[in-house]
Amino acid sequence: MISRLSRTKSPPVRRFVRHAVVGLVALLATGGADPAGAVHRREPKRVETVESRPAGTPLMAIISLGSQRVTIYDADGWILRAPVSSGQAGRETPAGIYSVIQKEAEHYSNLYDDASMPHMQRITWSGIALHGGPLPGYPASHGCVRMPYDFAERLFDITSVGMRVVVAPDDASPTDIDYPKLFKPKPVRADRLTETQTAHWTAARAEAPATTAGAAAPGAVVPGAAAAADAVASDAAAPGAAAHGAAALGAAPGAAPPRADAPPPAKPAETLATWRSIAAAKSAEAQAAARKADAARMTAARMTVDAARVMRAAEGAKYRSETQVAAAESALKAASSPAAIQQAEETKAKAQARLADAEAQLAAAKADAQPKAEAAAQAREEARAAEAEKVAALDTAREATRMTSPVSVFISRKTQRLYVRQAFQPVLESPVTIRDVDRPIGTHVYTVLDYANGGAALRWSAVSLDRTVDRHQRGTDVRSRHGDDHQAEATSPDVGAATAALDRVDIPQDVVDRISEVISPGSALIISDEAMSSETGKGTDFVVLMSGEPQGGIKMRHHAPEAQYYDRQYDRAFDRSYGRSYGRYPSNGPSFFGGFGGGPFSRW
Repeated sequence: MISRLSRTKSPPVRRFVRHAVVGLVALLATGGADPAGAVHRREPKRVETVESRPAGTPLMAIISLGSQRVTIYDADGWILRAPVSSGQAGRETPAGIYSVIQKEAEHYSNLYDDASMPHMQRITWSGIALHGGPLPGYPASHGCVRMPYDFAERLFDITSVGMRVVVAPDDASPTDIDYPKLFKPKPVRADRLTETQTAHWTAARAEAPATTAGAAAPGAVVPGAAAAADAVASDAAAPGAAAHGAAALGAAPGAAPPRADAPPPAKPAETLATWRSIAAAKSAEAQAAARKADAARMTAARMTVDAARVMRAAEGAKYRSETQVAAAESALKAASSPAAIQQAEETKAKAQARLADAEAQLAAAKADAQPKAEAAAQAREEARAAEAEKVAALDTAREATRMTSPVSVFISRKTQRLYVRQAFQPVLESPVTIRDVDRPIGTHVYTVLDYANGGAALRWSAVSLDRTVDRHQRGTDVRSRHGDDHQAEATSPDVGAATAALDRVDIPQDVVDRISEVISPGSALIISDEAMSSETGKGTDFVVLMSGEPQGGIKMRHHAPEAQYYDRQYDRAFDRSYGRSYGRYPSNGPSFFGGFGGGPFSRW
């Protein structure tokens, strides 16, 4: 945990008074001051858990604002459930789609009088988060989602940065879905793996525009998409695969045909294993290069110090001898008697002999220092070369780690565009065709749960945020608004709305191919009427807010600067795990990240 002594604290008197007041409020809330009050205290809903199995992956948190409850799902169903307290009127927690972008076990708010926010899991850089806190039984926070303290600690221990968080107006739950228009994994030739897959993203990542709401007009041309397509045009279509026109991968004029002895395409799971192997190998290579650079720098320093020490000793001896000769000459000039003159001459002769010896020693020291200086220069050059090797290996390892991370695909009816992010970075953008574009399509999250059919297919789930109760009607329903309906259960919705949304979207085939080559468990497709929120940015996955729902919790906050914190964590910790089972980064990284400290976004 991060020590509270590591940052500036409130004056002791103020803290003592505040804690005394908090204690008094807690005493009153439990009925200690008024036993009768305990009778009227709202009974909190219990924390539920599936004890028969540990949490799997990928994890998803779904928060129902109507029922004031959070449910945690893995690939096999729900595993944890607990009551929550979301944002109060005027500071409502916005309904929408988020992901965990930072974790901190011990966090204190600078905005709200140093309030404790234990086991904080941030979902926006402007300050919305999940954390432990008091639960009065109704929405009472300033926009965050409070959870029972012990539940928040337990959840903190099993989640990773990158976990999807869905804040739904009403009850919602994921349902398995199998539909032809969902992405399917595409095998990649093992000998072209790094060449083709990284080329998919390199140009797009370099040229991708800022991912803010309404970033591009419908139908606009995306420079990165064409450049990325050109970069992989030389990758011939896999045996048996149909060409999709000049724009499709492998169909470019002049593309080299597959070699007769080329290895067969690797299965997607094997592709992930290959990337992890590359990342591990390059990480080890970077460590070896770092050790080599350190050793070379130490050699250069030792040689330089040794040469300098010998030179300083020889130069000091010569200086002292020159001083003695000068003193002897002055004494000789001052001598008047024959005896004094003879003694001065003898002293001068001895001083001159010592000077000659010192000059010889200096000449020898210079001769000896020259090879040492050359050796030191060579060692410095070796250190620079090893440092360059380390940087190159780290870059390759980072890229390999990125390629093992799940991808998030967002399709906006408002902008009629498709966006792709991987490891919290924008990597691709493309126009799409949406049929009946003036008709609402809803907001849906499709998640890859695992491989199926030996890696030839993917197992998907879908969550739809279509409202089941009119917002104005629910606003008059005190039980639903305050979360008092203890027996409310998230229903298993029909996937009709989710499949209907898929049917209305047409994606360019070359974009489908690119995504299909990198999609893996934990990846997600989001289709929504909305544009991405301005909360989407550096160090985030897609943030999508439902415009028809209250957003006071966002509007009341000042937006923080973009995530410089994320960059630093990625550079230092890219080789940590993005997901516990998938060995991925971004997350904080890694973990793209283990426990994540403060950063510049601690002012809530």
